[in-house]
Formats: sequence, C-alpha cells, structure tokens
Amino acid sequence: MRSLYLLVIGLLIPVWVHADVSDFNLTPGVTDISQQVYGLHMTIFYICCGIAAVVFGIMLYSLIKHRKSKGAVPANFHESTKVEILWTVIPFLILIVMAVPATKTLVAMEDPSQSELTIQVTGSQWKWHYKYFDKGVEFFSLLSTPQAQIKDAEAKGENYLLEVDKPLVIPANRKVRFLMTSDDVIHSWWVPAFAVKKDANPGFINEAWTKVDKPGTYRGQCAELCGKDHGFMPVVVEVLAEADFDNWLADQQQAAAEAEAAANASLNETLTMEESMTLGESVYNARCAACHMPNGMGLPGVFPGLKDSPIAKGDIAAHIDIVVNGKPGTAMQAFAAQLTPKEIAAVVTYERNAWGNNMGDIAQPADVAGGGSSSEPNQAEAKTAVEAVAVAEETIEAKAAAPEASQEPLTMETAMAEGQLVYNTYCGACHMPTGMGLPPTFPALKDSPMVKGEVAAHIDIVLNGKAGTAMQGFSAQLSERQLAAVITYERNAWDNNTGDLVTTADVAASKGQ
Repeated sequence: MRSLYLLVIGLLIPVWVHADVSDFNLTPGVTDISQQVYGLHMTIFYICCGIAAVVFGIMLYSLIKHRKSKGAVPANFHESTKVEILWTVIPFLILIVMAVPATKTLVAMEDPSQSELTIQVTGSQWKWHYKYFDKGVEFFSLLSTPQAQIKDAEAKGENYLLEVDKPLVIPANRKVRFLMTSDDVIHSWWVPAFAVKKDANPGFINEAWTKVDKPGTYRGQCAELCGKDHGFMPVVVEVLAEADFDNWLADQQQAAAEAEAAANASLNETLTMEESMTLGESVYNARCAACHMPNGMGLPGVFPGLKDSPIAKGDIAAHIDIVVNGKPGTAMQAFAAQLTPKEIAAVVTYERNAWGNNMGDIAQPADVAGGGSSSEPNQAEAKTAVEAVAVAEETIEAKAAAPEASQEPLTMETAMAEGQLVYNTYCGACHMPTGMGLPPTFPALKDSPMVKGEVAAHIDIVLNGKAGTAMQGFSAQLSERQLAAVITYERNAWDNNTGDLVTTADVAASKGQ
C-alpha cells in the first residue's frame, strides 16, 4: 500500500517541478506585474497540486486498505460535528492563503496612479485607434498581413495575422496608463507579455497600465468576439528606449503637422478620373472592403452592398457626408479622422464609378472639406481639443521660461489666465475646451455639481483623482500654483461663476490632510 502511495506522489513530482517550464504554461512576461501574475499562478498551481496529492492519495489508500475483499466493515455514523468542522475550516484556511497574494496582485494591477504617459485606446471594427494625451499624436493601427497570405496564395509570414501598419510605441522604464473604450461593439485589448487584457466597451472607460523594462516588439490581439473580422485585429506594441521614444514622438509631431499642411494643400487639387479611381481603389480595399466586399456586393442583412446602391448612385453630397461622418446606429463609422480629404474624395469617386455604377462624377478634396453637416460633433470637438493642447503647451513652456511671473500672487485675473492654459493642456482633451465633456465617457464641468460644490472636494479630486473612473490624480504632474489656477478656472469658466479664488495655500492644506 505504501509503495502505491509513493508511486502516485512520484508521478505528481515531475508535473510539480517542471510545470513552470512547460510550453503549455503561462509565460512570465516582461513587466513586474506580468511576473507577479505568473508567480501567483504558479503559487495557486502548486497549492492545487498539493491538495490533489493529499485528497487523491487518501482516496486511493482508503479504497485499497478498506476494501470489502479484505473484510473491511464500513463505519455507521452520520452528522459528525468534527468532520463538518474540519471540511469547513480547512478549505477556508486554504482560500485565505490563496486570497492574500491574489489580492496584492489585483490591487497592483488596478493602480494606474503616478503614470508618466496616458494613451487612449479605442477599438472599432476592426482596428485600433491610439491617441497620446497632451502630445498631439494619434493614429489608427490596422492589420498589415497581405491578402495573398490570408487567401493561401502565398506562404504565411513569421508574424501572420499579428502584424500592423503602425504599431503602438511606448517608452521603456516609464509607467504608461491606458484608457480603453470602443466606437461600436465590445473589444478587448490584450498583450500577454504585459499581463494586460482589458475590455473596451462603447460609452465607458476602462483603465490599465504597464511599465516595460526591456525594449522590443510585443504582440497581442483582440480577445473579445467583435464581429466578422475579429481574428484580423492584432495589437503590436513597440517599446523603445526612453531617448529613442522622445525622438520618435518629436518625429510624429512633425509628421502630423506636415500631414495637416499636405491635407490643407490638397484642398486646392483637382483630381482626374484616372487618379481618383486608382487612389480610391487602394483606399477602398484597405478600409472598406472588409465590410462591403471587394466586389461591392456587401454582406446582405449585415453590411449593405454599394453596387447599385441608392447612396452610391444618389446625391454626391450625401455620399460624402456618410463617409465623412458615418451613420449613427449602424456599423458605418466616420472616416473624417482616418482619411485625408483627398483620400475620401477618391474613394467616393471610386464607389460611384466601380462595379457598373458608372455615375461619371468626380468628388474633389474641396467638396469633402465642406461636405455635409457633421453628425458627430464630439469628433470635431476632440480635434479642436488636440489643437488647443498644442497651442497651450507652447504658451506654458514660454511662461515657464519666465520664473519671475510665477512668483506673482494669484489674483482672479491671473488665475483665470493661467488656469485656462493648464486646463487646455491637461484637461481639455477629455472634458473639452467648452467644458461640455464627452458624455457619458467624460463628464461635463459646465454646471457640474462637483465644480459648483464644495471647494475642498473639488481640490481633492484634482489632486488625487477618482478611483474606478478615468479621472487621474494631478498632484505629481502640476505645481500647487497650477492646481490652484486650474481649479479657479473650472469654478468660474463657462458661466459657472462661483466667484471662488483658490490659492496655493488651499492646495497645500489639502495635500497635508
């Protein structure tokens, strides 16, 4: 009997010892949190192995030692108080042992405070939109695996379905905070090496964070079934050394300025039919064919066809409008922030003349610039906020170069002026320059109960943030003077007119509490 028991233990030992190096196991990842998650996983795994060894060992021993063929007589008892206490207390103690490390890890995973960079991650069918807060940089990231590989016309590449045209770029050794949301359905942003997997829900904001020590390229994908092309929505994150990231960010800011200048210049261009059809086909296949199909037939009942479509063969202004602004309540998203006026004009021309539509008309970039009334004012406001951020950052940097100005006592006039600059830089991207927010994701500050309520509570939420929301604490990012100024501004801008002047002493007192 003892030899059998030892055999069972012997069979479990290799599993116990080598579990951490198995190809079927989790990977340790490249962040402190991912290693904590891995360590927690292995701790629970070993506890489960220990429980299995004890429970199944006792079962096997009992089955063999007390079998009927050896004359064993079963005990005749029930409702044993001792047994009931034991089988209640022992599992309770085991759960406590498991809960302590699990709670520590979960608390650490949900703590995005003291972050040095905030990035908004927006999922949409079927791509990711990345926006670097306060940096004036944003872009869409799409699958770049060639269609020939997907259709088995050529051999699969090394990173098949896990490659994109523009990866998310973050710095090493800096804490990066992610705000997750969605334009349409539920997506999930998942990078296993970071131990980050967070749902992106339309109308809500979820938070996550990471701090990667090792530069490199890390891959993941959408982990929530989000529609037809769910399997074609990869995540690629490129981690650069801090100096390299700063250089990359500067290059992106310059490229964004140049792209905007080029887009404005294109408004004066006049495209020929040949140019429009060539460019339009390229844009259509990259951005539209996933839903409307390369042959323009769509997926009836899901995505309407464009061949002989009332939109494609109707009023060209309405056609431009729906491409620019999307159509609320449907899967048709707005492309104003994704394509240049020239690209939109070209793809509209292509849709109106391909597949036998043969309308013969040509949309021009200038038509797109004035085409249709926006059905998504929030996008226009967000663009305005980004522009305001760029101006405000330049002004604040210039003001920082004159330290004598910051020594002046805050008056209502100086607080409002300085507070507006700080607000546009740090707050306007979420709450909008108009203070109207982006309901329900980011609450409005105009006529807000918080802003028009107790000053101390207002100071506290700006200093420390609000757990469970996208509101982060700014105590480590702003000086006491900047904090006092921006709170004063919020309490008196947009007709809030509370008349309160918050001083640096008020902020210092709140910090000391």
